[in-house]
Amino acid sequence: MKLKKVLKGIGIGLLVLIAILIAVPYLFKGQIIAKIKTEVNKNLNAKVDFKDVDISLFRRFPRLAVALDELQVTGIDHFAGDTLVAVKRLDIAMDLMSAIRGEKIDIYNIVLQQPRVYAIIDEQGRANWDIAKPDTTADTGAPEDTAQSNFSLSLRQYSIENATLRYSDREGHMHFTIERLNHKGKGDFSQDEFTLQTSTTTESLNFAYGFIPYLVNTKVDILADVNINNKTSTYSFKTDKIAVNNLKITSEGFVQLLNDSSYKMDIRFAAPSTDFKDVLSLVPAIYSQDFASIKTSGSAAFSGFVKGTYTPEQMPAYSINLSVKNGFFQYPDLPKPVKNIQLAVNVSNPDGVPDHTIIDVPQAHLEMDNSPVDMRLMVKTPVSDLYLDAAAKGQLDLGKVGQFVKFEKGTKLAGLLDADLKARGYMSAIEKQQYEKFDASGKLAVNNLLYASNDYPEGVKVSTLQMLFNPKNVTIPDFKGEYLGTSFAATGEINNLLAYALRNDALSGRLDLKAGHINLDKWMATGSTGPAAAKTADTVASGPFVVPNNLDFTINAEAEKVHYDKVDLSQLSGTLKINDETVTMKDIKANALQGTMKINGTYSTKENKQQPDISLSYDVKELDVQQTFKAFNTVQKLMPIAQFLSGKLSSQLTVKGKLGEDMSPVLNTLTGDGNLLLIQGFLKKFAPIDQLANQLNVASLQDISVRDIKNYFAFENGRMTVNPFRVKLSNMNMLIGGSHGFDQSMDYTMQLALPRALLGQKGNSLVNNLVTQANNKGIPVQLSDTVYLNILMGGSMLKPTLKTDLKEVAGNAADNLKDQATAMVKNKLDTVKNTVKDSLDHVKNEAVSAVKDELKKQLLGGKDSAAQGKPLQNAGKAAEKTLNNTLNNLLKRKNTAADSTKQ
Repeated sequence: MKLKKVLKGIGIGLLVLIAILIAVPYLFKGQIIAKIKTEVNKNLNAKVDFKDVDISLFRRFPRLAVALDELQVTGIDHFAGDTLVAVKRLDIAMDLMSAIRGEKIDIYNIVLQQPRVYAIIDEQGRANWDIAKPDTTADTGAPEDTAQSNFSLSLRQYSIENATLRYSDREGHMHFTIERLNHKGKGDFSQDEFTLQTSTTTESLNFAYGFIPYLVNTKVDILADVNINNKTSTYSFKTDKIAVNNLKITSEGFVQLLNDSSYKMDIRFAAPSTDFKDVLSLVPAIYSQDFASIKTSGSAAFSGFVKGTYTPEQMPAYSINLSVKNGFFQYPDLPKPVKNIQLAVNVSNPDGVPDHTIIDVPQAHLEMDNSPVDMRLMVKTPVSDLYLDAAAKGQLDLGKVGQFVKFEKGTKLAGLLDADLKARGYMSAIEKQQYEKFDASGKLAVNNLLYASNDYPEGVKVSTLQMLFNPKNVTIPDFKGEYLGTSFAATGEINNLLAYALRNDALSGRLDLKAGHINLDKWMATGSTGPAAAKTADTVASGPFVVPNNLDFTINAEAEKVHYDKVDLSQLSGTLKINDETVTMKDIKANALQGTMKINGTYSTKENKQQPDISLSYDVKELDVQQTFKAFNTVQKLMPIAQFLSGKLSSQLTVKGKLGEDMSPVLNTLTGDGNLLLIQGFLKKFAPIDQLANQLNVASLQDISVRDIKNYFAFENGRMTVNPFRVKLSNMNMLIGGSHGFDQSMDYTMQLALPRALLGQKGNSLVNNLVTQANNKGIPVQLSDTVYLNILMGGSMLKPTLKTDLKEVAGNAADNLKDQATAMVKNKLDTVKNTVKDSLDHVKNEAVSAVKDELKKQLLGGKDSAAQGKPLQNAGKAAEKTLNNTLNNLLKRKNTAADSTKQ
C-alpha cells in the first residue's frame, strides 16, 4: 500500500515536472525574446532582430533545443538599411545541465538554415561587418572577473544549409558571390588541437578582381580535414579532393589568425591533370551544354600560390598560371570544331603591394572554320599609373558560331564582326592629354547583327556599328539598329573607355540618338500590352532603376512617337545628363494629350536606392483635361475635380519628393506649388456643386460653363491648398478657396453671389430661414435682389457635406479666404525681396571688383583705363542692366501671377 502511494506520488511529481518543462518556455517567452534582443543590440553597432524564439526540451531530447527564426542583422549610419546577415533559422542543440551550470556550455550541434550574408567594403574602406562596440572595460585597471574568465563553450558539429554569400570590396575592386552553398564541419572544439572534418559544395561561384572575371557560375566541391591549433590560431590543411567544375585541384597550406583583421597564410594549389578538357570546363557556356560528350585534345597546366600577410592595408603575394597548348574541342552532333587553341595567362604579385600586380596574357589564339582570332594583354602598375599593352584582331561570321558551340534552345545569332584594335602606353598620358605618348588605333565593326533568346524573344538587331579608336577617345560615326520594335540611329563618342574598363573610372561621353516609334511599355515591362508583356513583367527584377555611380554621359534624344501606359507623345526631344548617380532632364519637350509639355528636373538614387529622389518642373499648355486625368495617377490625387471637368488646361508646376519601389510617387513626400489656367471647360456631375444646386433649387449650377479660370496652389504632407480664385458665370459669381487631401477629403469655402430670382421655392425657403436665424441672433440682414451666401464644403469629393449661411453671418469663414490670399501674397513678396537683395549684392560685388581692378592698374602703372573701356562706367552699366533684368523678371512674374480674385 505504501509502495503504491510512493509510485503514485512519483508519477504525479513527474507529470508536474513535465508540465513545468513544457510551460516555462511559453510562460516566459516574451521576456526571453525581449532580453535577448536588448542584450545583443546593446553590444553591437547594428540592428539585430528576429521573429521568434523556439525553446524546447523535447524537440532534440535529451538535449535542450534553442532556435531563432528570421534572424536579421541590419547596418546603421552609412550602412543604414543594408542587411549584413539574414538567417531563416538558427537552431542550437546543447546539453541541458551545462546550460544550467553556465560555466561550460556543451553545444552538440548548430544549424544555419538559408543564411544570406552580404559583406561590403565601401569606397572609403569601411567594412559593414565592423559592428562590435569597443570594450569599455579594457585597460581600466579593474581586477579581472574570474567568473567570466572561467566561462567557455564547446562545439561538436555544425552545418550551413543553402547559403548565399556576397562579398564586395569596392575600394579594392574585388567581388565574389557564392550561391546554394552547403557546408558541414565536425570536431571537438573544446580541445586546443583537433582535426575538423569538413565537406563543402556550392552550385555557383563567381569571382572578379580588378574588373576581370576569373570564375563565372562555377560549381565547387571540397572535402578537407583542417588541423586547428587554438593556441596559435593556425588552420592547416592538405587535400586532393577539390573540384572546380571538371577541374581537379590539390592544395595544401595554412592560415593563421594574427588579430581581428590580419591573417598570415601560405597556400599552394595545382591541377594534377594535364587534360585540356578539365580546363575547358571553366567556360560556363560550354560546361552547361552536354559537356560529357565533347571530344577534346591538347594539354593544359594550372598552378598558383598565395603567401604572406593580409591586413586592411596589405595583400599577400600571389601567382596564378594557366596554359593551354594545341587545344581542340568539338561537339559530336555539330559539324565543325574549334581548334589550334593556344593560351598563356600569368597573374602575379611578388610582394602583395597592389601596384606591383602584373597581368600578362602574351598569347590567346583560336581558329573557328579557319578564321583566326588573336589577342594579347599586358597590364602593370595598375594603381600608380596603369600601363596597358593590348591588341585584338579577328573576323568572325557570327552566323556560323552555332556550328561550333551549342546554344540554349531559342537562341539565334547572326552577323559579321570585324575587329582590329591595339593600345599601348600609360594612362597618365591620356589624363594629361599627351595623346602623342599613347598609341591607340583600330576599329570595331558590326554588320547585320541579330541576337535573340528566351530572355529577348523579339531580338536585338544592329544593322551597322562603327567604332573608331584613337588615343583621345572612341568615336561612333554610325550606329543603327532595332530593339523591341524601335528603330534607332545614333552617333557619339566615348572619352575614357580604357579607364572605365580597367579602373572603373566614370565612363564619360555623348550620344546623339534619333528613334522612330518607342513603346516604353515593352522597354519597362509595364502597361497592358497583352500576355507577352505580362510574362515579361514577371521576369523583371523589382525595385526602381538605380543610376550607375560611374557614368558621366550626355544623351541628346529625339523620337517621333513614344507610347507609355495611357499616354502617347509625339515629336519628343530633350537632353539626359547622367552623372553622380543622378539623371538630369533638360528641355524635355513633346506634344501630348492634345497639347504641349516641357519638363526639366532630376531623378537621383544617390541618397536612397529604394526610394529615389525627384525634383521636377512642368510647363504644359492646352492639355485635354479628361485625357490628362485618366493618364496620370498623380493628377488624380492632386486634382480630383478634373474627373468632372472637360476642356483645356495649361499649368506650371514644381514638385519634389520620392518614388516608391514601383516607381510611383510616394504621395506624402511630395511638396510643390504651381498655377493652373482653365481656358474653357464644363463642370458636370460634381457632387458638391450638385448638392448645392439641389439645396438652392438652382438648376443652372448642375452644368457650369467656365472660362479663363486661373488659380494658384501648393501641396505638402498629402494635402493641397488652393488660393482663393473667382469663377464668373453669366448670372452669378463665386469666390472659392481651401484645401483637399490626396485621400479626397475636402475643406473648402465658397462665397456665392446670385440673383434671388434664380432661386426656386426650396432655395427661397432656405434663404428666408437663414435671415430669420440671423435676425434672432441680433444680426440685421436685409435681402436685396442679389443673395450673398457662404458655403463650407467638407467630407469628400464623392460624399460631400455642405454648411450654408449668409455672408453677413459667416464672418470667420469669410476671413479664412482673406487669410489664404494674404499668406500667398506674403510668400510672393518674400520672393521679390530676396531676388532684389541678391541682385543688389551682385551689383555691389561687381562695382567693388571693378574699383579694385582700376586702382591696382593705376598704382602699378597700368595702361590708361579709358583705353580699356572705362571699367568704372562699365560697372555702372552692368549694375543698371542687372537691376533692369531683375525688375523685368519680377514684373513678368507679377503679370503671370495676377490674382484672379481681383479681376
